[in-house]
Amino acid sequence: MSLTETQKRHLRAIAHHKKPVVLVGANGVTPPLLAELEGALTAHELLKVRVAAGDREQRDAMIGQLCSASGSELVQRIGHVAVLYRAAEPPRLALPFR
Repeated sequence: MSLTETQKRHLRAIAHHKKPVVLVGANGVTPPLLAELEGALTAHELLKVRVAAGDREQRDAMIGQLCSASGSELVQRIGHVAVLYRAAEPPRLALPFR
């Protein structure tokens, strides 16, 4: 699923006031972390993830791993925080059509 810019803008507005739900620590992306992410995406559909990595390339790699392992899509990344979205069945968040 690919989100349009209008849909990403809408999701960013919703996520603005949310706190990070999943925290990636020094151990990086581990199976227990992926299980926690899976549960959080199932429960929330849209969430923030805080990645504690000192290097930008390392943060981007971790966020890419999280997205590919969970089937979610990156909505936004600012610094150490990424916003991830994965539609639930049935979707709870109404996205703009375009």
